[in-house]
Amino acid sequence: MPESPPDTKTPPFPTVSPPKTRNRHPSSGLLIGPSFSGDHRVSSFICSPPVSNWTSVSHVRAESTATLLRFDATTTDGFLVTTPPLYKHYHFPTNISHNYISFSLSIFFIKRKLTTMASFAMALATISCLLIAAFAGSFNDEMDITFGGERAKILNGGQDLLLSLDQYSGSGFQSKNEYLFGRFDMQLKLVPGNSAGTVTTFYLSSQGAGHDEIDFEFLGNSTGNPYTIHTNVFSQGKGDKEQQFHLWFDPTAAFHTYTIVWNSQRIIFLIDNIPVRVFNNHEAAGVPFPKSQPMRVYASLWNADDWATQGGRVKTDWTNAPFTANYRKFNAYADKVGPNSKSTTSVDDNQTWRTQGIDAAGRNRIRWVQNKHMIYNYCNDYTRFSNGLPVECTRSRFL
Repeated sequence: MPESPPDTKTPPFPTVSPPKTRNRHPSSGLLIGPSFSGDHRVSSFICSPPVSNWTSVSHVRAESTATLLRFDATTTDGFLVTTPPLYKHYHFPTNISHNYISFSLSIFFIKRKLTTMASFAMALATISCLLIAAFAGSFNDEMDITFGGERAKILNGGQDLLLSLDQYSGSGFQSKNEYLFGRFDMQLKLVPGNSAGTVTTFYLSSQGAGHDEIDFEFLGNSTGNPYTIHTNVFSQGKGDKEQQFHLWFDPTAAFHTYTIVWNSQRIIFLIDNIPVRVFNNHEAAGVPFPKSQPMRVYASLWNADDWATQGGRVKTDWTNAPFTANYRKFNAYADKVGPNSKSTTSVDDNQTWRTQGIDAAGRNRIRWVQNKHMIYNYCNDYTRFSNGLPVECTRSRFL
């Protein structure tokens, strides 16, 4: 049984009791739990402009492949939380008609029952606002295929994108837009089985020799051995800031959400909204930080068996080709820049990424991930940096 991150009583992971009763609204297909035991503060909502008059609805949850949306009745700032759902056994089909929505929604209420149609209408309005803010347009609108020809396929009306790799070529795509700061979410399901030698990517990058780059790379492995998650940050063409992790789940069995938050203060890497790494802006100490070059979103699947798996000792087994990786639900809360940026349904309604940091709960999560699942940290590589560790390695990882 894979180990799970520790729960905490600090938002956004409150400890709650299951609903006492459940009623299905006949027209909506929504499962309604009228009450919770106890009084628990949850995190925040993502709707902008802010919704007021939160007298009945305290907690709205959408569950699907580790997606959780939470609201707070008293605050007006918020963000999308993607974590393992607390009550997996409450999944059920939805009758909501929306091209971009394919998961279950359930509404839970704290301290009050939803007893009037006015309250129910308010709940539905809340969900509608949230859906508009939380999801971007199709891959047809957002992305261009950059290489691989028919090996890259946009499917299901633009809602899914499949990359494949064979012995002749890999494949990849890039965003139509360029961005300068933002929050970027992508759901991925990685190459299953014997993925040795393959590299699947999701990253941001500018162009040129002095480029900036923020990387998620997923290094395949032989059957039964774990993927390596490789993260790196480049500024002005220089990287060498690698941290690597193994995961606490099978990334090939289901979709999981991988997130890059990039603002002027820091870069945060998250997996299912669990922060795994923070790279802070230490320009004052002479450490370059990517903040002036617009970047596009890129993704690819390619062969790197000269280094990717166990230092290149395990090669790609082409009898398993084609290898495939699946992408869906790309979203960018970000500032688009440049004359070629397209006006699409990627939205900037959620502004919390501009100053997003790591709270006490997030720090506990990072400590857990790095203590249990980190396999390489450049800040601990005294052999590589025999003349002294990089300056940022002497600073707090959170500040």
